Amino acid sequence: GSGKSTLLKTINRLVEPDAGIVRIAETDVRDDPPHHLRRRIGYVFQNIGLFPHMTIAENIAIGLRIAGVSGNDARVAELLQLVDLPPDFASRTPDQLSGGQRQRVGVARALATAPGCLLMDEPFGALDPVTRDELGRAVRALHDRLGLTTILVTHDMAEALLLADRVLVMAEGRIVADASPAQLANGTGEPLADALISVPMEQARRLAALRP
Repeated sequence: GSGKSTLLKTINRLVEPDAGIVRIAETDVRDDPPHHLRRRIGYVFQNIGLFPHMTIAENIAIGLRIAGVSGNDARVAELLQLVDLPPDFASRTPDQLSGGQRQRVGVARALATAPGCLLMDEPFGALDPVTRDELGRAVRALHDRLGLTTILVTHDMAEALLLADRVLVMAEGRIVADASPAQLANGTGEPLADALISVPMEQARRLAALRP
């Protein structure tokens, strides 16, 4: 790959960079022990990683329990509502949920400790197009509502253009473009970035041409 996921993991110190400094709110992430840092950062990834032997409530609250917080029923109920899942899902197990519902649980779990930063690594990649679009819109709404800093890794350029305020394009471990969606859509002059943008733009034109 281009290094997107590796770069993301330097933020929560799952990967330590060979050089450079990663800062959150002007603070070097190395100033905090990793387990303290990760309580302030939500992390959502494609395979979700829900524990099959635990209920949905237990999965959502696992970060709270690790932090020594008890009596989490009210917080779990609040988080289920936040991600638009019914309260009775708390007692279900992951195998009783659809892929999109499990991913919503993953988002709820990531938000349980009220982080200011949310990292998302290809979170919608395994979902069907309708669910993917729906969940992408929901995550963007949560981002706005909670005032989060959200960093989303995706190989879907259309998804990046539609969800992001700022898009970084990477190739072979380097950032080759850093611009707003509108700037990217109008061309950056960087050949690789422009080539990636041209695919969804051309697809949109071809789809529009199908209508009378």
